[in-house]
This record gives sequence, C-alpha cells and structure tokens, in this order.
Amino acid sequence: MANSHEPGDDTLTIDVISDVVCPWCYIGKQHLDEALTVWRARHPQAPAPIVTWHPFQLNPGMPPEGMDRGAYLQAKFGNPAGGPGYMRVVGAAEAAGLKFNPQGIRRQPNTLRAHALIGATARGDQQHRLVAALFQAYFVDGVDIGDEGALRAIATGCGLDETRIDAAFADAALAAIAQEDERLRDSGIGGVPFFVVGQRVAVSGAQGVDALLDAFDRAPRSRSAVD
Repeated sequence: MANSHEPGDDTLTIDVISDVVCPWCYIGKQHLDEALTVWRARHPQAPAPIVTWHPFQLNPGMPPEGMDRGAYLQAKFGNPAGGPGYMRVVGAAEAAGLKFNPQGIRRQPNTLRAHALIGATARGDQQHRLVAALFQAYFVDGVDIGDEGALRAIATGCGLDETRIDAAFADAALAAIAQEDERLRDSGIGGVPFFVVGQRVAVSGAQGVDALLDAFDRAPRSRSAVD
C-alpha cells in the first residue's frame, strides 16, 4: 500500500475498511468527516490525523463486468427496487445530509479496480479525496465504477497520473488488493464500515459522529494498525 509518510508517535491514525458501493460506508465516511472536523477544532495544535482506506468487497464473487442493478437487488432483497430493507439505508443517508440517487444506479460493479486505485494513492488527503469522488460517482451520479474508463476519469480528476493508474490496474496490483481483502476477512472483520483508531480502538458500522469522537479520544497515537 502506498504511503505518503510515516506518522509520528503523536499522530492520530484512522484505518477504514470499507467498500465504495456500500451505502453504510458512504454514511460512515460522512460521519468520519464530521468527526474529524470537530476533533481538529478541539485539538488545533495536534498533527493532522492520517486516514488510510482498505479494501473490503461486498461482493468478492461479482463478475468483472458487474451485473444489472435491478437483478442484483432482486437477488439480495427480493425486490428489484430494493424494498423496505434498502429504503432504510436510503433514509439513513438522507438523515446524514448526503445526496443519494439510488434510481440512477444502473449497474452493480465489481470494485476490485476501484480498490486498486485507492491502494495506489498516497494515504492522507489525496486518498480521502479519491474515496469521496468514488462515492459521489456511484451513489449520486450513477457512474459504473467498475468500468476502467470511468475509473481513469475519476482518478485523473483527483490528481493521479496515468503511470500510477496503469500500475494499479496491472494484474499483480489487482492480485495484491484481493489478498489484502481476504486477509482482512480472515482477521475477523465481517461487515463494513469498520474503523480502527490508533491501532487499538475499533468502531464497527456507521455508528455516528459521537462514537468516532469517543474512539479518537481513547486511542493511542501510533502508526497504522493494518499496514
């Protein structure tokens, strides 16, 4: 995984295990951004926290070309529109202040390439911007983020050069991301989003801003837990 620099002992580190097609992860990122804003205001002299994103495919067996969104929702929820189970998360996204356009999503993508781009991006601000752009593209703009051309456009818009993008899409890089995904599953993580703060304090699910702030306050300042 690409790293911008090694944090000092007093740097707050936050590792986020998520998928960019997971609506609860989309909500969890919103909560994380709000919690970071509050934490920085409370600790103006502290080093900037370092957020690192890690892969967890909701559907690791998804065909590389993805599948029709309605067919996916039918198989998962018994309803091509998602039904009551999916509407609950739509309501939660709206309550979190997020734009969410589920009707605009036409394709359920394979997210391995998207995770490879995230992994090829230096952790910190640029990686965080790329994750935000991927969430925006999928949940708001209805972009097929399994499509290589669409991913290239998103990545270049976040400042990645073609050399780095090509490297992310190489077979070896994709295999490494799949292995990291498998390793995280083997570690006992069964659902996302999953936050690890300062190596030791875990927050499972999109629990909200207060849960994250409590984890920030309880966590030691140390390097990334899952490097």
